[in-house]
Amino acid sequence: MPEPVNHQVNAARKTFQTLYQISKLLNTNLDPATLSICIRLCENGVNPYALATVVKELQREAKAMNNAQADPTVSKSSLNK
Repeated sequence: MPEPVNHQVNAARKTFQTLYQISKLLNTNLDPATLSICIRLCENGVNPYALATVVKELQREAKAMNNAQADPTVSKSSLNK
């Protein structure tokens, strides 16, 4: 790989590692793959506030589904709140 390209790859990797550390400090609960997807979406013009809202809603729904599986006494109607 030519030196400038290698330097760009290393800079991109370091930038991503920094963003991932910030993500962990902010307790976003995003794994590296999901964070990478979110970054690419923002780079392609997706509104970051709208994306954050969608991510939080999906995390909330996933938590509700996991809780329902762990506790079979939870009614299905409570998942739709």
